[in-house]
Amino acid sequence: MVDSVNSSTSGISATSSLTASSTDIGATQDRFLKLLVTQMKNQDPLNPMDNAQVTSQMAQLSTVTGIDKLNSTVQALSSSMLASQSLQAVSMIGHVALTDGDGMDLANGNAYGGVELAQPADKVTVQITNAAGAMVRTLHLGAQESGVVDFSWDGMTDAGSTAADGKYTFTAVSELSGKKGDVTTLSYGLVNSVAQSSSGVTVNIGDQGEVGLHTIRKIL
Repeated sequence: MVDSVNSSTSGISATSSLTASSTDIGATQDRFLKLLVTQMKNQDPLNPMDNAQVTSQMAQLSTVTGIDKLNSTVQALSSSMLASQSLQAVSMIGHVALTDGDGMDLANGNAYGGVELAQPADKVTVQITNAAGAMVRTLHLGAQESGVVDFSWDGMTDAGSTAADGKYTFTAVSELSGKKGDVTTLSYGLVNSVAQSSSGVTVNIGDQGEVGLHTIRKIL
């Protein structure tokens, strides 16, 4: 009988680990204590249980319980944050947002875009191309500080003609003391809808499609 109880108690750690994912941690603690008490009642007086072993087993159970409680807390915080992000994103619907992208729409002689500079620049150059891939205009934005820089295009080409309304793309280059810096191109688009996915809250913006909230630099 003693051997049977010893065998049962030796598996307590494994049993606790297996049941840690369940919500009934209280039942697991009760089973552990019953097995421990039973083992102590039936132990061999000439070969009593090792106190260190008992302490180790109880510490393992406490650790499992603590991890389960921590997981529950983290899940609750995650759900609360997701709800807050969803509410924030819904308020963006119908507004224009600036996010990662290299596209711009020319309409009535006006088009807008942006760049994000990782460091200050002595000069920033933007090159705009049409749907056929031909460059139509080069914009010189001059010296800029690090961060988000907006720019506009009046639709005039380098040749002095007026570009047709439609979709265009652009690239950007920054230089500081003759060395090129990191530049992220940014596009403006209308926020159409909001959705939740396994990766979090996403926003549908114009031609950019579904983007994460972290990519949005500005809301107008």
